[in-house]
Amino acid sequence: MLLQFVEIKNFRKLKSCRIDLSDMETVFVGANNSGKTSAMDALILFLKTHVLSTREFTLSNWKEINQIGKSWLELKEDELPDLAMAKWEEYLPQLDVWLTIKETEYHYVSELIPTLEWKGGSLGVRFRFQPKSIELLHKEFVAEYRAARKVMDTARKDKGGQSLNLWPKNLWDFLERRLKTQFGVAGYLLDAAKLVPPVDGVATPQVLDEGNLPFAGDPFKGLIKIDIINAQRGFSDPGSDAEEAPKTNGNLSTQLREYYSKHLNPYDQPEIEDLEALMAIEQAKLSFDDRLEKSFSGSIKELEGLNYPGFGGNPSIKISSKINAIDGLNHASAVTFELFKGEGVTSDYPLSLPEKYNGLGYQNLISMVFKLIRFRDEWMQVGKIARANTGGAEELEFQPLHLVLVEEPEAHLHAQVQQVFIRKAYEVLRTNHLLTKYKHFNTQLVVSTHSNHIAHEIKFTSLRYFKRKPAEKDGVPFSTVVNLSKTFGPEDETTKFAIRYLKTTHCDLFFADAVILVEGPAERMLVPNFIRRHYPTLASCYIALLEIGGSHAHTLRPLLQDLGIITLIITDIDSIDSVSGQSVIPEKNKSYESDNQTLKSWLPGYKELDKLLSTAPSAKIDTAFPVRVAYQSPVVVKLSPTDDKGSEVFPYTFEIALAFKNLDIFKGLNGIGLIKKFSEASKLPTVKEMNESMYSALKNGKKAEFALELLLKEEPQQLAVPEYIAEGLEWLNGQLNNQPVTVK
Repeated sequence: MLLQFVEIKNFRKLKSCRIDLSDMETVFVGANNSGKTSAMDALILFLKTHVLSTREFTLSNWKEINQIGKSWLELKEDELPDLAMAKWEEYLPQLDVWLTIKETEYHYVSELIPTLEWKGGSLGVRFRFQPKSIELLHKEFVAEYRAARKVMDTARKDKGGQSLNLWPKNLWDFLERRLKTQFGVAGYLLDAAKLVPPVDGVATPQVLDEGNLPFAGDPFKGLIKIDIINAQRGFSDPGSDAEEAPKTNGNLSTQLREYYSKHLNPYDQPEIEDLEALMAIEQAKLSFDDRLEKSFSGSIKELEGLNYPGFGGNPSIKISSKINAIDGLNHASAVTFELFKGEGVTSDYPLSLPEKYNGLGYQNLISMVFKLIRFRDEWMQVGKIARANTGGAEELEFQPLHLVLVEEPEAHLHAQVQQVFIRKAYEVLRTNHLLTKYKHFNTQLVVSTHSNHIAHEIKFTSLRYFKRKPAEKDGVPFSTVVNLSKTFGPEDETTKFAIRYLKTTHCDLFFADAVILVEGPAERMLVPNFIRRHYPTLASCYIALLEIGGSHAHTLRPLLQDLGIITLIITDIDSIDSVSGQSVIPEKNKSYESDNQTLKSWLPGYKELDKLLSTAPSAKIDTAFPVRVAYQSPVVVKLSPTDDKGSEVFPYTFEIALAFKNLDIFKGLNGIGLIKKFSEASKLPTVKEMNESMYSALKNGKKAEFALELLLKEEPQQLAVPEYIAEGLEWLNGQLNNQPVTVK
């Protein structure tokens, strides 16, 4: 049994999306406010807690729900309200869970089988947050609203027209206070025959038949064990005030006490192997009681001399201790960390520190891993918990599926430890002899993260990318989910390159607001400087900068288009002689071509140099995706104030375009290597000679060293941006600023 996918509808900004789950690990990735947290909360609230608030409804739906309330208030006395659930169905938060059931697992789902003709495969259950009784909701809302209006009308008359605004103003306002009593989660059986695939990432969950009645209880009881590690784990700082410490500590001492109570406590249904511990505890109790009696004997006699406690029979005072092994773990230093080990270390004066004096990252890693161990052992009923659950019976019942939800494991963890956790988490959940022996027990781990280190460590086919979409008319921004197992598999040359490239660089683009692909090291170092200096709004956005030449940028096209991420490609024109194939200085009317695969096969889709140099800015933008290319364009250079017309020049690379845009600065530069050669070239008498000299210098020049020297100078802070890059950054700035601010 496996959880195949879920479909979420009307839950916060997830208006209608499908999330496919892998057989083992699934990792939610995406930019801020893309819906990762909403998806995790939907799984937790519908499957575990069943407690939702008005904030879980998609905000735009309240307009229609309020309209239902308004229609109730506008009814005449002899008119009956429409109390059908169908009127509400389109606006209610819901989670559809689809399981894959094998033939050998039919007995687990005997109460969920839809028809006698069902032959296994997909089995779906809908959890919907809905009114418990629409009739009662109508009655109470109308009564409260009219009572409030009556008081308001009276107040207005008595106070000379002064207005008073009382609850409830509308149906949403009413449910803000009464949601828990009026709404609840109900489960319904779904029909696999009515399943349809998502279109452009938007799911179309089936409409329930009118005769489809909800389950009497939890349909997944006994089927799925659900465990959660929340993002807020509550670790205390040793220097913080104890009163300000988190109420729900997740430290290892607390977890050890809980684990001991459930799995190890020798007092709980004692067995033969517990006798030694129990006898030791009893002997300690007798010795301690004898010591207490001797120590308090004088004080007790003094109290008895006062005729204490002063009621019939004058009972004597007896002091007796209660020793419980669990109390030994109930203190701040129950768990310590030894600082020194090895030969020559004496045990007479052990050097150790209490748990809270170790770094939060170390605490967090140990705590989370131990929680996974505890989840697994509770599922497999290790130790005393087994007898407690069966009441001494021989047969144990295990849920066939264990679903573990982990929110943002990167909290308090540095990069290397994040990778260790995600690498080991699933392995820890499966380390049990029963899980090795019985293959029908399955574990699925779902992780939401904003860490590129975690995304880097996991298989990309396990990633689910949350794509932000702009608001539709009269709506709110929403998100869809991209199954990257389809993007990265099955592998071909393009996907192999994309995977290897991202693995050797970083995975920032999975979390970025936008991505800039640059040609080489000079652009990678200087473009961020341009953004900070000239585009403060862009500087406040999360932009991933990837260095990938124009001959390879197009290989990321399928990934970028699947992600739908805003992309600016800054590349070189790479002009060549169409006959010899040798690189040449760009010129018009020479039948030259471009050797840049991105320009030829993607945007703007031309290989002829003349076409590329005359391409309008609009043709450099993909009409189907938010992608734009920027490459060298003709530059008019004026060598003196009296040069009204100037000379047109076609730069071959970024470095040459930068020099022509900042000729006065380059003339005054002192340096070595390319900087020196470019400075000398900028002093030549004609633009043609400058271009030829810079082009020749670049053949054996070190571009990274060129950029580093510029960054070390004072002048680069004033560098003007080459036209083609400025056009691209202006487009990117407009794309990001037109996206409305959204709420997670």
